[in-house]
Amino acid sequence: MNIQSSHVSDIDTRQVSVEQYERLLERVRGFHGYAAPGVVLGCFMVEAAKDALPEGVLFDAISETSWCLPDAVQMLTPCTIGNGWLKVRNFGIYAVSLFNKHTGEGVRVRLAPERLTAYPNLRCWLLKLKPKKDQDTPALMEEIRVAGASVCTITAIQVRPEHLEKRSKGAIALCPLCGDAYPASHGKLCRPCRGESPFADSADGADNTEGQAREPFGGGPRLRLVPVQQAVGERLAHDMTRIEPGVSKDAAFVRGQIVGPGDVCRLQRMGRHNIYVDDGQDLSGWVHEDEAAQAFAQALSGPGTLPILPAREGKVNLEAQVDGLLVVDRDRLEAFNLIPDIMAATRRDGSLVKRGMRVAGTRAIPLHLRRELFSKALRLLDNDPMGDTMGGPMVRVVPLKPARIGILVTGTEVFQGLIEDKFKPVITRKALALGASITRTIFAPDDAAQIRDGVLALLDAGSEIIITTAGMSVDPDDVTRRGLAEAGATDLLYGAPLLPGTMLLLGRIARENGAQARLIGVPACALFFQTTSLDLVLPRVLAGLEVTRNDLARMGHGGMCMECKACTFPKCPFGH
Repeated sequence: MNIQSSHVSDIDTRQVSVEQYERLLERVRGFHGYAAPGVVLGCFMVEAAKDALPEGVLFDAISETSWCLPDAVQMLTPCTIGNGWLKVRNFGIYAVSLFNKHTGEGVRVRLAPERLTAYPNLRCWLLKLKPKKDQDTPALMEEIRVAGASVCTITAIQVRPEHLEKRSKGAIALCPLCGDAYPASHGKLCRPCRGESPFADSADGADNTEGQAREPFGGGPRLRLVPVQQAVGERLAHDMTRIEPGVSKDAAFVRGQIVGPGDVCRLQRMGRHNIYVDDGQDLSGWVHEDEAAQAFAQALSGPGTLPILPAREGKVNLEAQVDGLLVVDRDRLEAFNLIPDIMAATRRDGSLVKRGMRVAGTRAIPLHLRRELFSKALRLLDNDPMGDTMGGPMVRVVPLKPARIGILVTGTEVFQGLIEDKFKPVITRKALALGASITRTIFAPDDAAQIRDGVLALLDAGSEIIITTAGMSVDPDDVTRRGLAEAGATDLLYGAPLLPGTMLLLGRIARENGAQARLIGVPACALFFQTTSLDLVLPRVLAGLEVTRNDLARMGHGGMCMECKACTFPKCPFGH
């Protein structure tokens, strides 16, 4: 096939006898359910495309509409949606292409509106000039028989390489909620558990009970709804919030409160003219927002955090019980928030927090949550690491250890006194601010052996963390890394996607008592910039947390300091 030519010769009228046509209609009925004009016309189009291809070529197909035409392809060729040889690109255009599955060379057959002048019923059908019930179906079917593929153009095509790739599910994951296998590319949960299921819950039904209504947006059980002026003596079904802009926001009425005569005016002034009341209806299949929020908060809460109970306005906050580093399981938080009708929000993972600070909050979004959904969410939050859930607390605060830090300042110019050292005061200030102490500071020239000896001396002084400065670049005189290796440093990570402070180094080194001291190599930019990569990793090291290559990679998002004239770190996006 010469794909350089812009057109393949048009197909002549592929007229068939009445008997042949009836057999075709019968076959379409058996496959499609009825003799749809789109399928019948599509059969002519597919046959025209097959005739234009070289004999024996293995082909795939593309349909440019999802209506009827794909069935003609599946009837007359080996290409189906199931085997992946037929792809539907729903452009809404009545066109089909067959092409060599290896090279992408092929033909496109298109129903051409400009060729329908002699076929008024076919034109009416394509352009929907009349409703389907008003169209002359027998005349339409006869025009299709007479016209065949003559109302189409057929053009040579070259399919782009990305459309020749074989489809693949990719990696498969097990949904932590329902246990079904699904493509991992869909995210942390399968799509049905994220609320995309096409199936209605069995509790859904028509709202035809007098005096009852569902919650807004069609969710929740039927609740008794009464005008506020008739609510005196009734028990409220939920908290109701009063907002004074710029002054206060709080629950003016709480769940279970009995409405008194003096409350009617207050409710009306709050814009409440109809209210839900609790008359003891059966809610066994549902969980109230307060109970759901309390259960979620208790399950979210890990060491160092405390849920503030009871729930207020359907929400529960978590507070830090200690000063320390907030640690959030971001993957599970994302999975939790993919579940419909619930939410949890936290401060940034890695934030330094003080005792009493709010660090997270959670709630059910509707007034009542389906118990089945509630149970799934709790299963995701299950803290039992030996169970079949994801395990571990989702939110915790880890106190920083008052570690003993040794400082090794490298550089011949500093060692010889040619320039004044600026590193020691910078490191000391940052360490003391986090509750650490300085055991000893050693100066060493750009000599690997003396750097090695300096590290060993700091270990002998009882240092639990050794911070080395400078000598981290690619300059030939920068030999700090070699000296650390000679001292026995292991698990070295060099380089981080953070600016400033890319030449960061992390590692470990054994102490005499068998414990592991942590190593942090600080690049020279710490002398100039007020905030660098050291400010992000030092709190994690003091908290005793591992800092892996994956952790560093994730810091790249938000890892560029804005270098503000007035630094507000950590109350800024750096590292987050």
